[in-house]
Amino acid sequence: MVYRSYRGESLNWRKGSSSTNADECVEVAAAGPAVLVRDSHDHGAGMLELDSAQWRTLVNAIRNGDLDAR
Repeated sequence: MVYRSYRGESLNWRKGSSSTNADECVEVAAAGPAVLVRDSHDHGAGMLELDSAQWRTLVNAIRNGDLDAR
């Protein structure tokens, strides 16, 4: 988890267009070369900071259904 402040940076947090108001939502923001990911309902819980390779791996896993509950 990343708890540092991004002062001076205006982060543009976005939520997926297919996202509903359910509790399983996340938001993402670009921060330089990194992508930040946070819980859309609990901003104080911290965030993950992913580099481009980690971001691509996560997106591919989601698209492939590798993270679906079974």
